[in-house]
Amino acid sequence: MQSCVRGEEWHAAPGPLKTRWTDSVSPTNDHPEYPRPQMQRSVWQNLNGLWEYAILPKEAAWSGTADGRILVPFPIESALSGVMRSVLPSEHVWYHRTFEVPSSWHGKRVLLHFGAVDWETNVWVNGKKVGTHRGGYDPFTFDITDALKSSGPQDLLVSVYDPTDGEEGGLQPHGKQTLHPGGIMYTPTTGIWQTVWLEPVPSTYISDLKIVPDIDRAQLHLTVFVNGPTTGYEVEAQATEQDHVVARGVGAPNTELTLSIPDEKLWSPDEPFLYGLTVTLRNADGAVDTVKSYFGMRKISIGPDEKGITRILLNNKPIFQIGLLDQGFWPDGLYTAPSEAAMRYDLETIKRLGFNLLRKHVKVEPEVWYSLCDHLGILVWQDMPSASRPANLDSEMLAQRDQEFENELKAMIRTHWNHPCIIMWVPFNEGWGQFDTPQIVSMIKKLDPSRLVDNASGWTDAGVGDVIDMHNYPGPGSPKPEPHRAAVLGEFGGLGFAIKGHTWSQKSWGYQGLPNREMLTLRYAQLLQKVWQLRENPGLCAAVYTQLSDVETECNGIMTYDRAEIKMNPKIMTEVNQGKFDNVPPFPEPAVLTKTILWRYTTKSPGEGWFLPGFDDSGWKEGPAGFGTQGTPGAIVHTEWNTDDIWLRRTVDLNADLLKHPLLLIHHDEDVQVYINGVLAFEEPGFLTEYEVVPIRPEALKTLHPGPNLLAVHCHQTTGGQYVDVEFVGEASEVEKTAHAK
Repeated sequence: MQSCVRGEEWHAAPGPLKTRWTDSVSPTNDHPEYPRPQMQRSVWQNLNGLWEYAILPKEAAWSGTADGRILVPFPIESALSGVMRSVLPSEHVWYHRTFEVPSSWHGKRVLLHFGAVDWETNVWVNGKKVGTHRGGYDPFTFDITDALKSSGPQDLLVSVYDPTDGEEGGLQPHGKQTLHPGGIMYTPTTGIWQTVWLEPVPSTYISDLKIVPDIDRAQLHLTVFVNGPTTGYEVEAQATEQDHVVARGVGAPNTELTLSIPDEKLWSPDEPFLYGLTVTLRNADGAVDTVKSYFGMRKISIGPDEKGITRILLNNKPIFQIGLLDQGFWPDGLYTAPSEAAMRYDLETIKRLGFNLLRKHVKVEPEVWYSLCDHLGILVWQDMPSASRPANLDSEMLAQRDQEFENELKAMIRTHWNHPCIIMWVPFNEGWGQFDTPQIVSMIKKLDPSRLVDNASGWTDAGVGDVIDMHNYPGPGSPKPEPHRAAVLGEFGGLGFAIKGHTWSQKSWGYQGLPNREMLTLRYAQLLQKVWQLRENPGLCAAVYTQLSDVETECNGIMTYDRAEIKMNPKIMTEVNQGKFDNVPPFPEPAVLTKTILWRYTTKSPGEGWFLPGFDDSGWKEGPAGFGTQGTPGAIVHTEWNTDDIWLRRTVDLNADLLKHPLLLIHHDEDVQVYINGVLAFEEPGFLTEYEVVPIRPEALKTLHPGPNLLAVHCHQTTGGQYVDVEFVGEASEVEKTAHAK
């Protein structure tokens, strides 16, 4: 069978949206970088490129007939794979290619590495099965030496099964992948999605490193794991600063050795200093294996500040984290970024905009991504990809599901524990598949005591771990710090703004829609102003805005999905991220705090036309805003309303200054419709927990004029607290004037 080589003609499939890197991808340059930056050898062979593929029924074997060619390592569902085809849970994906082993490798063991394959993988070399792996996010390796022929083309065959969230399985961790994309769930990734590569090693070789910095003692604790017989072997480690050796240690394989680091330079977002590290395995004949690595001297911990407030401490000092939720999806490559340059663009952009944190959301990235964060100085909270946990599972399936989760969680931690950028593990998000939380947190702490653990980001806190985490949309909000747990805001914001020509689909959504760059920038600035206030009281330590980029139908990114547009003014964004608010107007206080504002209202259906000018509301009651029940979060109740519905009307005199940029200040619990002069001006389901500034629809804006204007409101309540209050406000600031700047 003909080999699929890296240089053959190939074209990306016509996907819904490109990035600036799409057209530069080809079979000769698809992720050519060394895939394991913290354990590099000088000799290796990249197997990315064109392979043959076939999608077959799950029970069918490889027939030798391919459906076509696929560009590895891009998911088969992606445009950059060249295929862009869905895979059912009842199907397998087969990959096939040949390769040749260089003659210089003869006498060596040959390792076949997979960066990640989703989900269950079986591999054959020259017809001999060399291994099976289950797990969609962790790297795995097979020693294929004994399956190789002495010379000539070697045959490589890979079979992958991935049920995603289908009924025939779907219990494995899969994050936001779904067979039915929409809302906050996205197109799935099946099969190979990270680099495949070969590497020659001696019969006894370095298989892994564990690097643990100890800044309090100016020491580095290093364990060099060695595969094969170790009698007569020793390891030597040298730490370097600009190629100058600053520390050296010699010890036994698979045993911790300690290097003392003189005049240690600490790693931080402001100064991400990294030491070089060379590790050599020796025996009586000399060096048999050498790997290059690096490390950062940094410490993450929890402790009180000077006021006694529990804080997250970096290098024993409080650090306030302003970050972004990062889904890690790309319109052309889905789970796989089009190139290292694309990954770097994301990270350099958020660094330039004043963010110091990314929460990698229910996805794991290739090692190269974390290495870029190490070098750029970006803190990372690493989520575990979530799994389903249906209520109808029998005990055997439930145990299997939980074991798969734990296996992949442990693999994620072990694979990434050397990166200084990662400061916190997040096993669960919003209760998705959550189970045995105290035991899971304890397991993580035993496996990696050097980092923090967020037991559950949002909603389902179990009272364990190092932080208490809330989600608040749009927010922001803050839990109260505890004596041994810091307060963090794991998600907030979600402000939506779709830019024509840069969206995945015609319809897009955000948690709160904004009409233009000016309003988006202003609203973001006001949210960040509150975030910095929460830092002081009650003691917020971190805030994670949703999100880095638009994703498929979501338009709540600070960038478009194709990364072509930064949606807000970069100057203003950078300033407010750093706590500078000279150009930001203060958030307006509700007038009901200081004034009596009378409305006409009724709790009985008023009939058609109730929101139109000229409607007779003389039979309605009159009462002061706001309307609701005491105890509703954020409510300022002056008139009790405890029925299912309320309708309100009042006339408001608007002056020329307010008409320059009219907005609505609103608090509603729950569903609300607001009309201005008989035209729908704002509509939103659900509830708020505090007042928010929202835009007025363009068609209603056109009806505004100096003098009396009719404001009419309907609010519908279903359960829990209830409240409604609406007023006009006007904003004018430097934010508006400069929001068009790029």
